[in-house]
Amino acid sequence: MSSWISEWKPEDTKFWEAGGKAIARRNLIWSIIAEHIGFSVWLIWSIVATKLPQAGFHFTTEQLFQLVALPGLVGALMRFPYTFAVTTFGGRNWTIFSASVLFIPTIALAYFVTKPDTPYSTMLWVAALAGLGGGNFASSMTNISFFYPDRMKGWALGLNAAGGNIGVSSVQLLTPILMTLGIVNLYQATPGPGGIYVENAGLMWILPLMIAVYGAIRYMNNLTSARSSFREKAAIVGRKHTWIMSYIYIGTFGSFIGYSAAFPLLIKTQFPAITIGIAFLGPLVGSLARPLGGLLADKIGGAIVTFCNFIVMGAATVAVMYSINIKDFHSFLTSFLILFVTTGVGNGSTYRMIPSIFREENLRKALGSGEEGRAVALKAASIESGAALGFIGAIGACGGYLIPRGFGASIAATGSPHLALAIYLAFYVSCIVLTWRYYLRKAPLASGAPSLAQARV
Repeated sequence: MSSWISEWKPEDTKFWEAGGKAIARRNLIWSIIAEHIGFSVWLIWSIVATKLPQAGFHFTTEQLFQLVALPGLVGALMRFPYTFAVTTFGGRNWTIFSASVLFIPTIALAYFVTKPDTPYSTMLWVAALAGLGGGNFASSMTNISFFYPDRMKGWALGLNAAGGNIGVSSVQLLTPILMTLGIVNLYQATPGPGGIYVENAGLMWILPLMIAVYGAIRYMNNLTSARSSFREKAAIVGRKHTWIMSYIYIGTFGSFIGYSAAFPLLIKTQFPAITIGIAFLGPLVGSLARPLGGLLADKIGGAIVTFCNFIVMGAATVAVMYSINIKDFHSFLTSFLILFVTTGVGNGSTYRMIPSIFREENLRKALGSGEEGRAVALKAASIESGAALGFIGAIGACGGYLIPRGFGASIAATGSPHLALAIYLAFYVSCIVLTWRYYLRKAPLASGAPSLAQARV
């Protein structure tokens, strides 16, 4: 079987039922596996940072939050080249590469966390390497967007993203457990100063990475139709909606990845008596909610789901602030889990909006040009939305750095995360305004451009 597919027509029902659906499903499955591990590696430090004091490292709370935040920043930056890599090298080829490079951060972590005399500057570099896992999401989502027809993109992209997002929950659930067992390192090491095998946080992903690389080689495909020039892809940078949706996506995915990274350390600093083993629940419910957001958006429109979701996000943020005030962990956990659910629903609905927006914009430009013009517009929309999914995902991922850094700075300056939460709340309000202004308000914009509300993006 050739790794390249030269003819791909997912919008053609006969083609889809005759074999296209099976090929798309196979690529989706292995894309999810590779992306899942990528997310796990990306968020390793959300757990490792909480264990470093126990392992003999003497870092301040703010330094620990910085170790948690830095992979988020690097992951966001990596998403830019990863976005364009799929249409240059092929989805299968890039999945093989992007999974293979994750051996670097996992092995580096396993080596340096066993040496408590490692300088903080060196640990920052080691943590930064984990950001390589953050790039996988952009290439994976861009790749899968080409395999599925427009009517199924919300569900497919939501499923792909959720499978990756659950990697955050996996690493936060399994890592604390496996750090207590010598089986991962084949009993070739002795426990560190705190009686834990911190190196297992890196070693535990070696075998899964080998499986992911093999699966990509054996079962995935490249699409010739997904190839495009850099100029065609770079056109999305000049599109107004690319930047509007990037801003909104910081509020949804940026919140998910940022809160996921900060949650264990936030629990440890605000409720020291509570085990961080419970932290995995946040990203788990957020990940499971993502396909629901995509499905709801498919049925009633992404913009209305996103708008309502931000309102609930704001309310949940206020509840988190109140629970920290009264030092009630049960209220804190419940409020934060609701906040995580809304980040997941918002992730799914905003990602469903992106292909719809670019499709509608390109079709409007092609009005009156006949079937040939329509076909050209749809191909341009496919290329642009694929590039936009990755680009917007890269911008949104900045939340993985901004939120943990915000918490760290707020606690260092005021002794509480309240200031950071107040800023996040104000941001959600601005997202509500933007969503209504550009995607729900039916009146034409001030520029005279027609509203996108009628298209139910």
